[in-house]
Amino acid sequence: MHIAILTFEGFNELDSLIALGILNRIKKPGWRVTLSCPAASVTSMNGVTVHAQSSLEEACAADAVIVGSGMRTREIVDRPDLMARLELDPARQLIGAQCSGTLILAKLGLLGGVPACTDLTTKPWVQEAGIEVINQPFYAQGNVATAGGCLASQYLAAWIIARFEGEGAARDELHYVAPVGEKEEYVARAMRNIASAGSSSRSEQIRRSA
Repeated sequence: MHIAILTFEGFNELDSLIALGILNRIKKPGWRVTLSCPAASVTSMNGVTVHAQSSLEEACAADAVIVGSGMRTREIVDRPDLMARLELDPARQLIGAQCSGTLILAKLGLLGGVPACTDLTTKPWVQEAGIEVINQPFYAQGNVATAGGCLASQYLAAWIIARFEGEGAARDELHYVAPVGEKEEYVARAMRNIASAGSSSRSEQIRRSA
């Protein structure tokens, strides 16, 4: 099981690294979570440099993909060479996007008529791309999910865990990272937010390619 977190130059650390930390709490053979980058290393909006753990091409073959956000997303979507490398397919992958990552999904044509979540800065650009933006932290339909606000990255991570490992596993991992004294409330709120995705339904698991 490979889960790739697309992480570009100028990335937002909260988007990529919170999801990475939560998803990596699943300890089982074959479960792999990587930062997928367009180059050998990328530097965040706050000057943190990380080394790529997988390529964009490997991400396109992953079981699940999270498209992180950052301060240079508008430059990314204006680069045909880079966008052409993102051959994502919700028929065989879970695909989530965080904040300005939603703009990338919109430009790739992966949102269609589905409403989406994003951050307030990116909202007008997503709307210009013809996508309805809704005022909530998380929304999923089928195998595509979007989240708005840096700390909503927890919902994307929990959604992926719930889809692959079940709702109980998602609750357990959220409970571990939740603030002490707020754990039950925190987990309950998170699970309410992802409940509309049908995340615990095994019948909605993504189709595996032969």
